[in-house]
Amino acid sequence: MSTDTSTGAGGPDATTPTRDDIVRPLQHTQKPFFIVGAAASLVALLWVIAWSWQLHNGLIVTDLADWGSAGGVTWGLYIGAFIWWVGIAHGGIILSAAVRLFGMKKYQPVARIAELLTLGALSMAGLYIVVHTGRPDRIVTSVVMAYPNTVHSSPLVWDVTVITLYMVMTATYLGLTLRYDVKRLRTDLPEILDPLYDVMTLGYSETEDRIIERMVWWLALGIIIMAPLLLHGGVIPWLFALMPSMPGWQGGVQGPQFLTIALTSAVAGIIIISSVLRRGYDWYHILTDDVIRGLTLWLGLFALLFIWLQLQQIITGVYAPEVAAGRATAAKITAPVYWFAIGLVVIALAYIFAQAVKPQVFTVRRSIVASVLMLAGTLVEKIFFVVEGLMYPHMYMYYGTPGTYFPSIIEMMSIAGTIALCTLFFMGVIKVVPVIELHAIEELRGEEHGSSEVEER
Repeated sequence: MSTDTSTGAGGPDATTPTRDDIVRPLQHTQKPFFIVGAAASLVALLWVIAWSWQLHNGLIVTDLADWGSAGGVTWGLYIGAFIWWVGIAHGGIILSAAVRLFGMKKYQPVARIAELLTLGALSMAGLYIVVHTGRPDRIVTSVVMAYPNTVHSSPLVWDVTVITLYMVMTATYLGLTLRYDVKRLRTDLPEILDPLYDVMTLGYSETEDRIIERMVWWLALGIIIMAPLLLHGGVIPWLFALMPSMPGWQGGVQGPQFLTIALTSAVAGIIIISSVLRRGYDWYHILTDDVIRGLTLWLGLFALLFIWLQLQQIITGVYAPEVAAGRATAAKITAPVYWFAIGLVVIALAYIFAQAVKPQVFTVRRSIVASVLMLAGTLVEKIFFVVEGLMYPHMYMYYGTPGTYFPSIIEMMSIAGTIALCTLFFMGVIKVVPVIELHAIEELRGEEHGSSEVEER
């Protein structure tokens, strides 16, 4: 593992990228890889044990009590974390699609990282649905068997539908782009996985490259269009915004609010993963400081929109609101946990603004810290959003007793457990396929070759 001492573009190993760079993770495994894998496996195992305890005893072991008379909430950390993971997934695929659709070559090295983050995050979001049902068999009895009836009227089922759709689209999107790489890098890939590579490149011929390029472009266009209409700008916020009995949730602002939080958390995740990979595999000349700095600026833009929309909700909730909406907003702005979440985002935003004004302030480590703060802030805000919405409904019988909620140890362990599982997912993937596209390397080599010719002239 190399040490990140760089502060300028290009890093300590500013050489021309080669195909050997992107296959290095598949060919060599160092000690830190096993240490991180063992730690993540231990954390995941501890959470599985805790979840097993919940399965044995029921949701009563959490603080997700009966709503109202029992003084608790039916949705808490599990649903807040579900929204957070879905947001990371949707934001990731939106960014990847934007890179391909708009020809943002600068960010092409992180496109596949974003796609893989989408698959990992969607898997964690789906797992939270299973965890929150209490009994996994309810997924079959309450969702699958009832689907023909509920799909017409239930935002919850719409939610499951679009998540499944995006999982299929992302997997197709990723599979198409991998065919090109696997075919050309086959001699450098692990022989033990040859049966898998045979399936991935079944029927491949070079004549399909241009066809696949167009297919990927159209998939990217579909993703960009569908994101604000059906995903984190549509169906997911509709799950809350269409409930008039919940003044803390209802409103058209939820669509853009959810979309900005998705993009914020996704960019933060990509920055962290890219920074770890570039340090672990000496990819300073591929995932350059210029790429990390650019991603950090995008992170600042999306975070600024997130804060602005939070302000919109507060202003409309305190200036001449109806009684229930006023109560919900008052509870929100007097809750320390809400300002803790917003404070984390604002602190990270202050650094991003400073490094935009004065580039010397930028370092990769500071961008990683800012990204961690963003992820923590958006997670806490989403959990708080879910809980507060349930505590202050349009029901007079609950006005005097809104109840209390604090996540149980088992619930909090699920955050660490799913992050560990997502880490293991990435660690497994980098041993199977290249996480940086061969096209990205070819583009970088072409640009450097072009620059060299200009200098010679």
